[in-house]
Amino acid sequence: MIITRSPLRLSLGGGGTDLPSYYREHGGFLIAAAINKYIYITLHQTFVQDLIIKYSSLERVSSVDEVRHPLIREALKLLKITETNLEITSMADIPAGTGLGSSGSFITALLRALHMFRNHHVSQRELAEEACHIEIDLLGEPVGKQDQYIAAFGGITCFQFRTDGTVEVMPLKIDTETLHNLEDNLILFFTGFTRSASEILKDQDSRSREKDREMLDNLHFVKQIGGESKEALERGQLRRFAELMHIHWEHKKNRSKGMSNQSIDESYEFARRNGALGGKLIGAGGGGFLLFYTEEKTRLRRALGEAGLREVRWQFDFQGTTVLSQA
Repeated sequence: MIITRSPLRLSLGGGGTDLPSYYREHGGFLIAAAINKYIYITLHQTFVQDLIIKYSSLERVSSVDEVRHPLIREALKLLKITETNLEITSMADIPAGTGLGSSGSFITALLRALHMFRNHHVSQRELAEEACHIEIDLLGEPVGKQDQYIAAFGGITCFQFRTDGTVEVMPLKIDTETLHNLEDNLILFFTGFTRSASEILKDQDSRSREKDREMLDNLHFVKQIGGESKEALERGQLRRFAELMHIHWEHKKNRSKGMSNQSIDESYEFARRNGALGGKLIGAGGGGFLLFYTEEKTRLRRALGEAGLREVRWQFDFQGTTVLSQA
């Protein structure tokens, strides 16, 4: 049996500039952090000649072409795996549709397991690029490269997306004290809403391709905020980083009508009145998790807990996609 896992992620600045429709014209930049909430893949050979796949649904098929789950089907085809006496199961610490990059985590964990099955060595970069190829090129999803890369590499990492499609990977140069303070003062709350990011991302993608000035100006500004966030973090200026989170969120909301809603806005403003120095909705928008920076954790936790929001405790992950077991 092979067991792999990939971390979920938090976007810390510059999100949205990793879509090809933007970076192929203007270049993109963002900071992402992997966290110790994971998607797990198990793979083992069975004694039956059916391909058994377990996720939120159960599939039992006789050939790879019959697999309904698009990521699993295309990953099997990419690695030329035709064996059907396999069982593939996925499990997640946090469900999909919550803005933490679950599809990128899923596909990198799956690819790592399939490469182990083939006894292939694959680098973090190769793993990320294969995952991007499946989601962006083969399936035509309107997604960027952030989720696949941060899942593969882990850590708190800066990514420069170049116009030729290459990605420069740069670990954030943050000192130990700042790192611990950042991890301690960032708190994550579930909004109570799950959503599909595809409609919001499709809108951004199409408007970027059409060179919509309002969308491009928004993304240019968000990219600038990403660079300023990197500078603030590397200088240990966490209050400045919190301020930039707030500015980022205010501009991000203008990107799409579906980015936020009345309940999310009310929760955000309530948090600001109860000790949050800055914050943002994680992911494409519309639901999922609110991330706040605060120096008054007890006050904010109590206030949001009493308001009905559920906190998820976490830590940074510095391993990226890993093999937990091969037997």
